[in-house]
Amino acid sequence: MLTISNLGVTFTQYEQGLRRKQLTVITDLDLTVQAGEVVAVVGASGSGKSLLAHALLGILPENAQLSGTVEFQGQSLTPERCEALRGKAIALIPQSVGYLDPLMTVGRQVQRVGQLSGLPAAPARTLMKRTFNRYDLPAYTPKRYPFQLSGGMARRVLVSTAVVTPAQLVIADEPTPGLHPDVVTETLNHLRELAQEGRGVILITHDIEAALQVADRVAVFYAGTTVEIADAQDFAAGKLRHPYTQSLWRSLPQNDFVPVPGNQPSPENLPMGCLYGDRCPWGTAECEQTRPKLRLIRQGWVRCIHADR
Repeated sequence: MLTISNLGVTFTQYEQGLRRKQLTVITDLDLTVQAGEVVAVVGASGSGKSLLAHALLGILPENAQLSGTVEFQGQSLTPERCEALRGKAIALIPQSVGYLDPLMTVGRQVQRVGQLSGLPAAPARTLMKRTFNRYDLPAYTPKRYPFQLSGGMARRVLVSTAVVTPAQLVIADEPTPGLHPDVVTETLNHLRELAQEGRGVILITHDIEAALQVADRVAVFYAGTTVEIADAQDFAAGKLRHPYTQSLWRSLPQNDFVPVPGNQPSPENLPMGCLYGDRCPWGTAECEQTRPKLRLIRQGWVRCIHADR
């Protein structure tokens, strides 16, 4: 359904004295999503997760330049095609309930999403009510404003905005932070249901534990690139390939709870070689020379020359 190869995102910025500089924040990013699966995109803040969503939706600022290739349903995802498909074939579940209009009832908002995707008013209203009922929202919900809903109810309304579209690709951007554990589980189950309907789902999160509850595969981002793409079961089975992914897994409280030393490199000062090189326990002089390519190791994709050790 979706194939991303060597995606790069560079911003043109102007410094004091009108000096122009190029800031590359995503480089050599790769990802695939198939119909009927949930692919979790995991990484620390600043790793490029949300920028990926904005690129797929065609909502990057005007000073952004894209490189690489992005194909959706076998055709190139050009800026013009992004605009035509946004909210129709590709839908976003935003990370904050603050994206809901505080001055409009949630029923009208979800109905309007249905209408913008091509439905007449009456069928869109019927679909909105059916979707709210599917997510166990009370009958009075459509007439309520966002501030009158609990956090869990508002989250279900946000999921509904994607469900009332014919979208085949759903992007959920950090849908769980700050929610009660029960609401987190509920939200993740809703995403799993969307995949079971045959849609492709990208779950963007920094929470590996949450991702593993529903994901089929996990793509680990670091400093704007993909360092590993692994099956979800590889984490618990101890089959991880990249040293950064292994360190993330060990840093969880139920594992060794060992922090990852150091920081991600700044986009303004990226190294010539491996982006993880200065933090990597496997680092050698060879790692400093060139950026490693993504390659297939033990049925998973990894960007590391020492991953088969």
